[in-house]
Amino acid sequence: MTDFYSIRVSEVYKETKDCTAITFDIPAELKENFSYIQGQHLTLKTCIDGDEVRRSYSLCSSPLENKWQVAVKRINGGVFSNYANDDLKVGDVLEVMPPVGNFFVQVVPSKAKNYVVFAAGSGITPILSIIKTHLASEPGSTFKLFYLNRNAKSIIFKEEIEALRNTYFGRFEIFYFLTKEQRDIPLLNGRFTSEKIQELTSKVFNVSEVDECFICGPEEMIFLIRDELEKAGLPKDRIHYELFFSGVTEEDKKKAAEALEHKFEGTEVTIIDGGKEFHFAMDDDYDNILDGALAAGADLPFACKGGVCSTCKCKVLDGAVEMKINYALEEDEVAKGLVLSCQAVPTTEKVVVDFDV
Repeated sequence: MTDFYSIRVSEVYKETKDCTAITFDIPAELKENFSYIQGQHLTLKTCIDGDEVRRSYSLCSSPLENKWQVAVKRINGGVFSNYANDDLKVGDVLEVMPPVGNFFVQVVPSKAKNYVVFAAGSGITPILSIIKTHLASEPGSTFKLFYLNRNAKSIIFKEEIEALRNTYFGRFEIFYFLTKEQRDIPLLNGRFTSEKIQELTSKVFNVSEVDECFICGPEEMIFLIRDELEKAGLPKDRIHYELFFSGVTEEDKKKAAEALEHKFEGTEVTIIDGGKEFHFAMDDDYDNILDGALAAGADLPFACKGGVCSTCKCKVLDGAVEMKINYALEEDEVAKGLVLSCQAVPTTEKVVVDFDV
């Protein structure tokens, strides 16, 4: 079910000129509902200029802190990001969905792991939550952070990151990469490239000693790093990534077109949500199950509608669908029948999907 709760904003401050940190005051009676794992995100909902707006933001706080904090970076033309940076204030109330997401691995205090993490801009938010949690909970573990920004002033949570390095001296190393500010070390100037990743794996860390790798940022950066690490010998199942935004590439368009070619007109859809069934017929105006269901009056969880956040995932129990794109679900999840309803194009006469997953 779509469970949103009215939550008061307890703190708002500028982390950088274009990024605002927001802390929520979760009431005691809701803390169990809002318990979270490092790397998960919140979906926020509010009304701006008469329109409902939903956005998902990763928690940058650690569950060990008993704190719920996100950071919102301003995006040109971004309705919610501009509102958060210009108008949101302490005492305001937003509708908030309990934390969800799969961008994490379990904490194992008895194990000493070596983590390598890459982030760009606001992609640091889930990475910071992961770093804080594992360093505090796994006394023998180490982290190497490779963090890309425009210049030193745009580095989000720089003071907190530096404080963590001091607290966990010898276990936490930081490498800042800047695109608009020159450094003395050529490797640290400019964006991540294949050559730079190759240099990192040959001089800075050995992939054979890496237990887990987390990557968060733009699509192009993530896939470049993932592919280079795999080439260097890092097993695929040790590489975890989360997209913060995804441009519509030519490959995306091709995949979407192929899925739409198999669309069945007028599919009878059954939605199971909260143990209840909702029935409707797909309208020609909508090509995916989520939009079709919302138009028919269903109340379902969703946020980005771009195949990135996984808020709208469900399981296909009967019939078949094809996803236009998928940047949120792992291969094993898809194999179990999980799909993103915002990308799920029905391809059979009847489809039954379960949102209680």
